[in-house]
Amino acid sequence: MITAIALDDEPLALKLISQYCSTISLLDLKKCFTNPDDAETFIAKNKVDLIFLDIQMPDINGLNFLQKLRNPPLVIFTTAYKDFAVDGFNLNAIDYILKPIEYDRFLRAVHKVKEYLEFLAVIDSNNSSLFVKVNYEMTRVNLKEIDLIEALDDYIKIHTKSNPVLTLMTLKNILDRLPKHDFLRVHRSYIVPVSKVERFNKTKIHVAGKEIPIGSSYNDVYDILMNRTKRKIS
Repeated sequence: MITAIALDDEPLALKLISQYCSTISLLDLKKCFTNPDDAETFIAKNKVDLIFLDIQMPDINGLNFLQKLRNPPLVIFTTAYKDFAVDGFNLNAIDYILKPIEYDRFLRAVHKVKEYLEFLAVIDSNNSSLFVKVNYEMTRVNLKEIDLIEALDDYIKIHTKSNPVLTLMTLKNILDRLPKHDFLRVHRSYIVPVSKVERFNKTKIHVAGKEIPIGSSYNDVYDILMNRTKRKIS
């Protein structure tokens, strides 16, 4: 199931998107927004895989809205203006649909999201590896070999014992697909494997020979690591 929201300053456009979504079983449209601030707050507090996003809105340009998100979901732009298509795809939009939106075109865009999510990362049945897209091919990454996962603009770098892997993905996307007890996000730019943590305090972590800062928004990391350390000792 793909969890989605929609943001558009036109209520009629949102009504149409909502109607279309209601007919597509793989979509779960949680909410529609006309206010960008409300949409941003919802994304920050909830799991959102996809946003249907208008571009020309009174309060903020949709492109700028996407860029300011800390962990942006996948996006399908829905707009009456074709001039922003290149900018949209430069932000890794899954698709760019021109208004008035036709159902068949909308459905094709949604299936692109489904295929992308399936193609992006598939964890095998025993959670021992992860497939990620690298240069148009799927590459298997052994979870036990991951030393660190680092955000690099629109990409992430998976540091491993052999060669690092660079893939077009957000930290939020990969974290959703990793075993939650084994990996921990400690900074807006870093995810660490808990088993590789060598030492830590309230401001930094040493993992696989590297010193990683603990972000100010992740002040629960120290307590989480302390609790997991206590479990191992006991």
